[in-house]
Amino acid sequence: MTNVTAPSARAHALPHARCADTLTHVELTHIEKRIENWIRFGRHVHEQLLDRRRRVLSYRPGSVFAFVRWAANDYGTVVSRIDIVRAVGPSEAYQTLPFVRPGGEILLTADGWPKVEQVLRHIDAVEAAGLDGCDIAPDHWRHVANRMSVGQAPRAYTAERHQAWLKRREIEG
Repeated sequence: MTNVTAPSARAHALPHARCADTLTHVELTHIEKRIENWIRFGRHVHEQLLDRRRRVLSYRPGSVFAFVRWAANDYGTVVSRIDIVRAVGPSEAYQTLPFVRPGGEILLTADGWPKVEQVLRHIDAVEAAGLDGCDIAPDHWRHVANRMSVGQAPRAYTAERHQAWLKRREIEG
């Protein structure tokens, strides 16, 4: 019985929609003092307003963005999280994330406000050096995640590191 229904059950519009739409969509919500999802950095190519409190930003494959989620209830903060994500193409593997369709390659994730603040300070330092967080080497975000996971400070992202990343990207084509 499952063999008969399984093929038809899998024939949904979602896979076809994914093939036609190569963008990664991030739903942002802002309900004062309850839910605040926002983008810290990233270059979206499309914005769709759903209502006064919700909108969807869309990113091209290969784009990097930082997605911050914060939620609270009557007793305090429930979720504080930042994810730095690379939008994936149609044939690439990806990890799923709430509010991110279909998902992305997670370069860094931090849970809890102290760790989120540490990542935000690191992003501020990158921007203070005159660079945009979405332009720096994805490997650097992995480095930051790995160093934070063992309680060590990540190395600064310097102009020299950025030049090396640009040359490597140029060679890889």
